[in-house]
Amino acid sequence: MKQTHLFTKTRREAPKDEVAKNAQLLIRAGYINKEMAGVYSYLPLGLRVLNKIVGIIREEMNAIGGQEVSLTALQDKKVWEATNRWSDEVVDNWFKTELKNGTELGLGFTHEEPLTELMKGHIRSFRDLPIAAYQFQTKFRNEARAKSGIMRGREFLMKDLYSFNLDEAAHADFYEKAKQAYVRIFDRVGLGAQTYVTFASGGSFSKYSHEFQTVTEAGEDLIYIHEGKKIAVNKEVLNDEVLTDLGIKREDLVEKKAVEVGNIFSLSTRFSDALGLVYSNTEGKPVPVVMGSYGIGPGRLMGTIVETYGDEKGLVWPVAVAPFAVHLVALFDKEGKVKVAADDLYEKLTVKGVEVLYDDRDATAGEKFGDSDLIGIPMRYTISAKTVAEDSIEKKDRLTGKVEMVKLSDVM
Repeated sequence: MKQTHLFTKTRREAPKDEVAKNAQLLIRAGYINKEMAGVYSYLPLGLRVLNKIVGIIREEMNAIGGQEVSLTALQDKKVWEATNRWSDEVVDNWFKTELKNGTELGLGFTHEEPLTELMKGHIRSFRDLPIAAYQFQTKFRNEARAKSGIMRGREFLMKDLYSFNLDEAAHADFYEKAKQAYVRIFDRVGLGAQTYVTFASGGSFSKYSHEFQTVTEAGEDLIYIHEGKKIAVNKEVLNDEVLTDLGIKREDLVEKKAVEVGNIFSLSTRFSDALGLVYSNTEGKPVPVVMGSYGIGPGRLMGTIVETYGDEKGLVWPVAVAPFAVHLVALFDKEGKVKVAADDLYEKLTVKGVEVLYDDRDATAGEKFGDSDLIGIPMRYTISAKTVAEDSIEKKDRLTGKVEMVKLSDVM
């Protein structure tokens, strides 16, 4: 993409009411637009990053047997009443509306109920299991106070996967596969070193659930980390029993602030019992399906990457999720030699399949370098009269700041 074709503009300042680092940088760099508190639109650069994250998650979900679906946001009141989750006293963050005929509807904040109801038409026999279905879907949560930028919103994209198994043993096997898939996802997006499998409450379904917590000062949770085992415990469940279960000592744990970037839960038969999702076993007897739930918010993950890598100059994207691999910056000369060289390199890189953002604007070197640092593409190639004279480009790594001269003939 040529930067003159990109309609978004960078900004010197973020909105005064925006305190989260991730939203400040993303708004200034032209990745997102704040519509209202807790509601953001993704602009071309931001959507490219979000789609890269979605692509990585999709690959890992498919690898463990996930089948992608797309469920509706509008929710039938009756399905949720069956599980006692329609009442505002039980779930306090519903967005609810109604049809013109007075029928009350909800905007989905999660999708255990509707997918369980759907599966009643597809699961009849033990031969129909296991099933793992997932989606990327907009969720709506009526948060009392939206904060933390795109890490906690009222409208947001979520990947939610639901597993359906014959029994607890089969569920446990899939649960472990999902856990390892999540570890791979966080490794691939550049957060593996900072993200810990964190033991949390399993509610009434199991002894533990697992959160994936990324250490950052922007985090809302306190976790206690055992570096040797690369695991952590949420403060909410830290006690002697948990320490004994995990074989760790309190004095070996370090307290850190962290943000939850994913979670996985065992649901047992909570929803299949309430909604009547059963299968016929080998003896022809009805047995309730054992379920699990597995969530990641791609936008929340994007915000966490910004909080982790962003610096005083702007965004810094890991290669796997960057909107473009290369930011080609041309410092034009009067003779036109720089434009010829830059156009040629842009064409060659593009033909090779390299994703390039080409700064072909009529702007000063200071403006171009400032915007390049703010936008945060991993590698910057600068072409100027000086580099053209040396038949080279200046190559700068955004993360390390390392600068080197590379011959044009070696760039490809």
